[in-house]
Amino acid sequence: MRTRLDENMERLSGELAQMCAASETAMSDATEALLDVSLAAAERAIGSTDELDRAAAEWERSAFSLLALQSPVAYDLRFVVGGLRVVADVQRMGGLAVHVAKITRLRHPDHVVPEVVRDLFTRMGEVADRQAAESVETLRQLDPERAEALLHGDEAMDELHAELLATAQSEEWRYGVQAAVDLTLLGRFYERFCDHTVEIGRRVIWIETGVAPS
Repeated sequence: MRTRLDENMERLSGELAQMCAASETAMSDATEALLDVSLAAAERAIGSTDELDRAAAEWERSAFSLLALQSPVAYDLRFVVGGLRVVADVQRMGGLAVHVAKITRLRHPDHVVPEVVRDLFTRMGEVADRQAAESVETLRQLDPERAEALLHGDEAMDELHAELLATAQSEEWRYGVQAAVDLTLLGRFYERFCDHTVEIGRRVIWIETGVAPS
């Protein structure tokens, strides 16, 4: 019975990692759409959420079945509860990628990102991709040390977000109110995406140690 339970939990852990990888791909597509004004990439990002939602619903059913039909102990219960929260984080990450893609689609064929902040968004996309990729490996391995690194990995995004806001609000801004609003929203979407990777790190630490990081 214990062996079967462990195998089921290993499978569920792998499925969490796969869902996180899907949200990483969605944000990568959304960033491509944003920087290249690519409708195809925007549609890929927007379309990805249906499969992510189906995977999340299936994960929840499997997790509840594990609780109902087997004999979980303290760690197992932490895994299921923490896993359900991770599922919610991953779904929100996918949703944030969709928000980015929809702004690109709304403004098409115009560029959303003026040249003056293009490098900022390139770097924001790189940080989001790096954090999401690290989240995938953290979930796959359930490694609290990797999870600890995730807690601080969004600091680079916070700095980029602050730089973006300062640029859009400066007296030198020459691209109008609509562009400033779009960029403010986009910056927030990227920041929140990375915030959820931090939460994933916190969940994994709690699952593995029983102690929630402060």
